Amino acid sequence: MTTTRSHTLPQHETHTLLATDGAWRVVVLNDPVNLMSYVVLVFKKVFGFDEATARQHMLEVHEQGRSIVWSGLREKAEAYAFTLQQWHLTTVLETDEAH
Repeated sequence: MTTTRSHTLPQHETHTLLATDGAWRVVVLNDPVNLMSYVVLVFKKVFGFDEATARQHMLEVHEQGRSIVWSGLREKAEAYAFTLQQWHLTTVLETDEAH
């Protein structure tokens, strides 16, 4: 017995944008637990920031209560947020409405 299959291609392509598309922010929040030097160390290890950049973000967290440390696609943002949480930093994700 022989089986034949017919393959048809769609007439036109459709593209669906998912909620995961677009820019997302990784935001580190201030907490009363972590030392400033520890936060600088984590930023350097996780993001590869130089000392000055890491200190700048740490000071934003300390003085303003939060710092946007990374912005990009959601999957990568979630990975960064998870990693920072593993280092015991209080971290949240926000949509980047500007993009």
